Amino acid sequence: MSGPRPPAGAGPRKDKGTRGGRPEPQPVTAQARRPGGQAQRTGTAQRRGQGPRPGQARRGQEQRGRERTPAAAAALPAAPGIKIPPLWYQLATWALAIAGLGVSIYLTIAHYTSSSILACSDNGLVNCGLVTTSPESKVFGVFPVAVLGLAFFVFMAAAVSPWAWRLKYPALAWIRVVSVVVGIGFVLYLVYTELFTLNAICLWCTSVHVLTFLMFVLIVGGAAAGYGLRERDYS
Repeated sequence: MSGPRPPAGAGPRKDKGTRGGRPEPQPVTAQARRPGGQAQRTGTAQRRGQGPRPGQARRGQEQRGRERTPAAAAALPAAPGIKIPPLWYQLATWALAIAGLGVSIYLTIAHYTSSSILACSDNGLVNCGLVTTSPESKVFGVFPVAVLGLAFFVFMAAAVSPWAWRLKYPALAWIRVVSVVVGIGFVLYLVYTELFTLNAICLWCTSVHVLTFLMFVLIVGGAAAGYGLRERDYS
């Protein structure tokens, strides 16, 4: 036989906000969502603030460009350099030019003063006075041969000095070659004139001829070896 029923409403109550004793989820209001949204926006703003500024990015690019510049320069092929002759060659050509300059000064002084100051025989095949006072001692009857020789050796003494050989000016090498080619051509003319026109030889003039010939051999041979020229000009 069953017991008496409890009165209505006398049993355990359930909260209106619960289901089966569990709290019901409450809807999230706009006010509840706002703090989280603000925090998210704040975090995004902070992350944006931590990024590189435009000026910093530009400086970084410039620095990377400077770091790449030496490597790029090293990768470029080196410009061909001037081939400098050995020291003995520089001194030999310079000594020949200085010796020729000294003899040319001596002959120029004798031309404008008296051929008697020349330490040379004045009789027979060797006759310096006859050669230096003949009409052939002037080119076209105007320019003294001694003065032309002086001008030639003044230029050559400067052009074949050790300092000139170290200049990075390839055109100077070709000027040397042209000068000695013209010089040896003039020497051949003078030798022919002495032997077949005057039938006399001047020892001092012959010394100039020998010096010019030696310079011709050295300078033309040096140009063939590339002395004073860029490497690509003779390679």
